[in-house]
Amino acid sequence: MDTSNTAGSAPRPVLEAPDIQRVLTRIAHEIVERARGADDVVLLGIPTRGVHLARRLSGKLRDITGRKQPVGSLDITMYRDDLRMGPARALGPTDIPADGIDGRLVVLVDDVLFSGRTIRAALDALNDIGRPRAVQLAVLVDRGHRELPIRADYVGKNLPTSLRETVKVQLTEEDGRDAVLLGDKATTPAGEQ
Repeated sequence: MDTSNTAGSAPRPVLEAPDIQRVLTRIAHEIVERARGADDVVLLGIPTRGVHLARRLSGKLRDITGRKQPVGSLDITMYRDDLRMGPARALGPTDIPADGIDGRLVVLVDDVLFSGRTIRAALDALNDIGRPRAVQLAVLVDRGHRELPIRADYVGKNLPTSLRETVKVQLTEEDGRDAVLLGDKATTPAGEQ
């Protein structure tokens, strides 16, 4: 796949709604296979879009296993290593399922894996909440450029990018449509990955 973008060009879709549904279904099947039925799986989404993806994965796991999977959210704001480098950030919700995470397989869910710093912060936040049996990571897009030794266990799409490019995930719950867009930093609003 050619991921080059000419300066000034509009972001282009690399995944559309049917593609996103397909990769989430695949990830759900991979979780069930790897977790041998997903009996003790807890899905924790990283706000904002990771929470929506975790909820969707929970529904797909229910379709496969016939059981509702616990799903929640894990705010990492206070664990970020870049807090002092920018304006104050609003805290997001942390919502841990009633049965907790101790002794369970926690699958962290996020939209884009880039440097790995968000996941490092999530692991720190998780450590303050409980002690899971194991922690795995599911991401919709892995764009590379890791700064920490972190890798996803479940990847919807590996999308090699240059540092001049941005990846924007749009989900119906937040943006009114499902898409993954690849753009050029010169034409993409700040805050995108």
